[in-house]
Amino acid sequence: MKATGVALPILALLAVALPGAGLAEDSPAAADTGAQRRDEAMDHSQMDHSQMDHGQMDHSQMDHSGHGGHAGHEMSFDAAGMVMNTNRDRLPPGCPKVSRDYDFEVRAGTAYAKAFPGDVFGMSQHEFRVVPCSRVTFTFINEDAIRHQFMIHNLPRNLYPQGMFHLEAAGGATKTGTLIVPGGDKTYLVHCDIAQHMEQGMKGQLVAGRGSGDLSSIPGVSARFREDLYRDPRQWLWVAGGSFLLTLLGIRWWSQRRLS
Repeated sequence: MKATGVALPILALLAVALPGAGLAEDSPAAADTGAQRRDEAMDHSQMDHSQMDHGQMDHSQMDHSGHGGHAGHEMSFDAAGMVMNTNRDRLPPGCPKVSRDYDFEVRAGTAYAKAFPGDVFGMSQHEFRVVPCSRVTFTFINEDAIRHQFMIHNLPRNLYPQGMFHLEAAGGATKTGTLIVPGGDKTYLVHCDIAQHMEQGMKGQLVAGRGSGDLSSIPGVSARFREDLYRDPRQWLWVAGGSFLLTLLGIRWWSQRRLS
């Protein structure tokens, strides 16, 4: 009886000091506590999201309002694509009013890469020139069967979260968005952010005023950062013929030297 009288207070103290210690492992309360601890211990930053099949996820059910890098974006999306950070009336710093309106129709697809050897994708227009403080509307038409993007970077972050304007169109879809260009002369990067699409030809520039210099590797505008070498087949014939002739002359010279 004495042992039991001593054990009971000790067990009571342990139950207070160790939450969940008095719960059976298979009880609902124990299961909830264990799940909570596992969730708190999980480091989501170390998860490899590249292995997830995002194509099968129902993004329409997600709450993007507080999603990390997308927080604050003005975004609309559906099965045809997405429009992010469109702006028709908020003036950037240094712009007392909208100076002019522009409308550009941009077509994207493999057909527009044919004029540029080595490119796979292209756009119907790779350079857009506007005056500072202008309002620019882009209609992005994707003529390919795969998804393409039309993004502009280095815009004022107080108006365009992450400093970008973004259109994304699924295969065969069309998306339209508007932005107001800041005041001052500057060149802005335009590109498709899907892996390798920019490197394979989908790169352009938006030039406000006199701009701040051409960007590299803009098809039809500036030289490639790293040039590809494509030679006419007739040049290879001349190289092969010249090499063969030099080889014959070398053999003849060596034979005459041995005989002398």
